[in-house]
Amino acid sequence: MSDNIKNNLTRPKIQQLLSAVGSAPTEDDSNIEAEEHNWSVPHYFNNTQLKKLSGFAEELAKAVEEKFTDSCHSQFEVTIASITQYYADEFIGKTTNDEQKVFYLPFGANRESRFGLLGIPEKTAFCWSKLLLGDTETEENSDKKLSQLEKSLLLDLSSALIKALSNLYTSCDLHPADNIEYEQWPLELQGMEEMCQISLNIKKTESEKTTTAYFLIPCIKLEPVVGKATGVASGSSPGNISKMILEHLEQTPVSVTVQLAFSELSFEEMMDLQVNDIVLLDKKVNEPLELLVEGRTVCYGWPAQCAGKYAVTISRTEFGNTA
Repeated sequence: MSDNIKNNLTRPKIQQLLSAVGSAPTEDDSNIEAEEHNWSVPHYFNNTQLKKLSGFAEELAKAVEEKFTDSCHSQFEVTIASITQYYADEFIGKTTNDEQKVFYLPFGANRESRFGLLGIPEKTAFCWSKLLLGDTETEENSDKKLSQLEKSLLLDLSSALIKALSNLYTSCDLHPADNIEYEQWPLELQGMEEMCQISLNIKKTESEKTTTAYFLIPCIKLEPVVGKATGVASGSSPGNISKMILEHLEQTPVSVTVQLAFSELSFEEMMDLQVNDIVLLDKKVNEPLELLVEGRTVCYGWPAQCAGKYAVTISRTEFGNTA
């Protein structure tokens, strides 16, 4: 570093330089809470509907608890594990990649129509069948296949759980299919169809072993329970979502910077600048100004004034239009 620069680097000048380039301490925003919106995840229900859905799931858990107590002649505890929304193709892909095999019992407004299902993981199915047979001592064995009797008992219990759901469902009676399907996906769904998964934890009172199962229902089929969806949810096709995003972006404010010209100085030259000094820029006087957004030139124009303020008359844009 030259002596000239050392002499110019006084403490006030250093502070002035740091302030000019924006090196002052920034406000600590580490405690600011911001909600992230993931557009890859469906948001069919609004907050009011989600509260109603949570209440519905609580009632469903109690109804399932009663069915288990009646069927197994023991006290059970059923709690909500999660309430999750998926796009149909995402859920199917998740279950396909899951190493755990699943028993499915579809249900619908009649035995021919299918719009939802009860999903029972293989380990859960094994535990339930043993409970129904009164066998609580047999160790869990994922390699063992269910006998025909065990499958029949599992179908009866699963049908009772769907009956519990039907008693809470206000639109129509829900009927289970005639047979439980193993591994084979039983529903025909559209890729962007929005589905709601209500997962339950089920265990015998005073037992540490917990089993899990879930109901998978199209979000639109839950409207009789939680109220009709509004806004995006009432017509949440990819086209409508894209239109909503574009409309939102059109109203988003954008900061525009007008750049007169550019000049590159050495650190020493910058520190030597004094009042009334002249800095030579890289642009000729007959060249237009540049308008930048996020550091990228989007328009060109000429200096002007309007109501006593600086202004720019646009002469050319980078979108193919000229003026």
